[in-house]
Amino acid sequence: MAQITYDDFAKVDIRVGRIVQVDEFPQARKPAYKLRIDFGSELGVKTSSAQITKYYDVRALQGRLVLAVVNFPPRQIATYFSEVLTLGVILGDGDIVLVQPDRDVALGTRIA
Repeated sequence: MAQITYDDFAKVDIRVGRIVQVDEFPQARKPAYKLRIDFGSELGVKTSSAQITKYYDVRALQGRLVLAVVNFPPRQIATYFSEVLTLGVILGDGDIVLVQPDRDVALGTRIA
């Protein structure tokens, strides 16, 4: 993979959000959930499609802190517009573990 500069990395806006709503997403090609994530007063609530069904059920995700890239353009996935990319560690196909802060932090906090 090509190396990038710190300036390249600084263009990626990664923020802390809290999942406030989780819905099943049967229209997705791969198993996924529709998430609504609150990023605080500056960014508000954004949507995300996340292929995290292997390790997480709807109840376990509600209220969980997550990290997401918030400055990608929206992407249509089936019938849903995903506004942010929820970050996870890819262990295999359909095998994703969420990346999250290990303590409670303010919503919308930027990752540096």
